[in-house]
Amino acid sequence: MTTEKAPTSTGLDGVVVAETFMSEVDGEKGRLIIRGHDVEELASWASFEDVCCLLWNGKVADAAARETMRAELGRARTAAFALLPTLGNALDHADGMDALRACVGQMSSDKTPGLSDEARITAAVAVFAAAWCRKKSGQAPVAPDASLTHAADYLRMCTGKAGDAARVAGVDRYLVTVSDHGMNASTFTARVIASTDSDNVSSVTGAIGALKGPLHGGAPGPVLDMLDAIGTPDNAVAWLDAEIASGRRIMGMGHRIYRVRDPRAAVLEKGIEAMEKAGISTGRLSLARAVEAAALGVLKKKHPTRPLAANVEFYTAVILDSVGLPRNQFTPTFGVGRVAGWIAHVNEQRLVKKLFRPGSTYIGAMPAASAQA
Repeated sequence: MTTEKAPTSTGLDGVVVAETFMSEVDGEKGRLIIRGHDVEELASWASFEDVCCLLWNGKVADAAARETMRAELGRARTAAFALLPTLGNALDHADGMDALRACVGQMSSDKTPGLSDEARITAAVAVFAAAWCRKKSGQAPVAPDASLTHAADYLRMCTGKAGDAARVAGVDRYLVTVSDHGMNASTFTARVIASTDSDNVSSVTGAIGALKGPLHGGAPGPVLDMLDAIGTPDNAVAWLDAEIASGRRIMGMGHRIYRVRDPRAAVLEKGIEAMEKAGISTGRLSLARAVEAAALGVLKKKHPTRPLAANVEFYTAVILDSVGLPRNQFTPTFGVGRVAGWIAHVNEQRLVKKLFRPGSTYIGAMPAASAQA
């Protein structure tokens, strides 16, 4: 008699592990819905404070709720900055994600009076990421200004100077756009940890470890390297052909879920356009558009049956460069935005009260048959 084994889904493709109010990713249509809002519509008006209210409270904030969230995140950034002297050598790591993981991992799991855990951890991720950015450039951390919005203060803490309205709007647009994205690897990691009834700090620390991986959050910097190497639109096709011939990936193209252009790429492209109209330009937008078009053609020729279009990382590189962040800060900044979604999912997972415990198919050797009759 044989026992039929359940089919294995490598990478959990097609396996539904949770019901969620947070976001829906439609890969065929190229649509991202965050708590009832298409990402294009949400990013057109929402600040990071707005998206925190939406994800954590389930509704669009009015002026009073938005101000309450701004003030709480401001107080939480101040509290997080006070922790910097207690973090040992966590900020000495050469990689920003290693530093961010080490810093967050040292936070107490205890609640802080007067602060929600959501605000406490979200603010800490921004403060720690900015402090690493400053230390990496040989400068002292910049203390938060609790009166500023989260986006404005994050940019200020990273660069050491107040950002103009157009750059702050660019940071806000980016943080809102990446705040949540279905059951991605880091969000799933956070939910698995929460399902064990572990604490929020542990859940977010695990999520940071997942986001560090280049297959998840680590490609925006290399996109900028690619644009620098290509230099001008006329060089795009030849350079891309050479990369393909060498067996290397084209950075910022293709996505595990989307079969068409990532809607977040369009949102960030519009944000860069807005900055250029305000007089802020690195000269990369026209080059990025030309490279994207060339890459579509080159990849179509190489993989005619595989849809490979621009993903969020393609224009992430351009918008974060345009606001003045160094490329080694790109992935930590992804975490600064995504932490809002991680915590929302953690809260949602706690309501389920069930441990994640998937099965597996054993393919190893079996014990030898007994020699006894």
